[in-house]
Amino acid sequence: MEYRQLGNTDIKVSKICLGTMTWGEQNTEQDAHQQLDYALDHGVNFIDAAEMYPVPPKAETQGRTEEYIGTWLSKRGKRDDIVLASKIAGPGNGLTYLRDGSTVFARNQIIEAVDNSLRRLQTDYIDLYQLHWPARQTNFFGRLGYKPPQNDELPVPMEETLKALGELVEAGKIRHIGVSNETPWGVMKYLAIAERLGLPRLVSVQNPYNLLNRTYEVGLAEVSHREKVGLLAYSPLAFGVLSGKYLDGQRPDGARLTLFERFQRYTKPAGEAATAKYVALAREHGLDPAQMALAFVNEQGFLTSNIIGATSLDQLRANIDSANLILPEAVLEGIEAIHTEYPNPCP
Repeated sequence: MEYRQLGNTDIKVSKICLGTMTWGEQNTEQDAHQQLDYALDHGVNFIDAAEMYPVPPKAETQGRTEEYIGTWLSKRGKRDDIVLASKIAGPGNGLTYLRDGSTVFARNQIIEAVDNSLRRLQTDYIDLYQLHWPARQTNFFGRLGYKPPQNDELPVPMEETLKALGELVEAGKIRHIGVSNETPWGVMKYLAIAERLGLPRLVSVQNPYNLLNRTYEVGLAEVSHREKVGLLAYSPLAFGVLSGKYLDGQRPDGARLTLFERFQRYTKPAGEAATAKYVALAREHGLDPAQMALAFVNEQGFLTSNIIGATSLDQLRANIDSANLILPEAVLEGIEAIHTEYPNPCP
């Protein structure tokens, strides 16, 4: 397993990060513990969670994912062996049951969210704490075509948010901070505030990146490179679509798109057409389509870690093994040819 520097910190994280958002919905507590054991045994030291997990988000399951990590930590005593990340939910997305429906990034909200996560995780500190999505009107979760909001005033000044996170760093409850589903403007704004006020600097950006959605390359890749704020890529398999298992209308039993209708981001006609070509390219070269898709993400110079998820140990094994796959030049050329024909069909 290769390990990469997390931003400008002294922390090194595995190229593969274990995502956890199915734990508590599609995966049991026992499944979660088995996945954690297997991942650590195979070199993965980076675990990513969120206060709103599992997904789809529901009041009755909220926080269960962190609880499963907490019981594993309590049983195994391996806190020093992992780099643990979690996230605070932003406003919207129907989370009216979370913190009495007030999910802005105000000081009291951030402190409450961190304390609740620490309790569920059964740990004294979180290595990387992230803002799950912007608390302002902007483009994320697949939205394109930026439209200036009628009211430009932010719910909470970004300075207040960063100061609250700085307090928690000073208190030792979190070590470093990051953002998720952010824009180039948002990342640079937080960096500018941190420099101006002497506050903690962002070390990562957790955004979607996969063969069907390479929009990160347009503006944020340069920010990652020049500012040392690397990408933590989520949805590297586009909700499993790039494995090819959903082609031609297939809906395997127990699969995410079979169970939950809300996950339609990567099933547009152009996305399905592109997926068919990527799957054919992989098979032409004797590769597993999912491993090819993951290996492409792994090789990007602006990537810090690739967040994989699995609902079975077989899936987890194959996903982790992608860390050892170097794509031949002919495959990379084929990928670029398909990307030229179908540029970002599912942003």
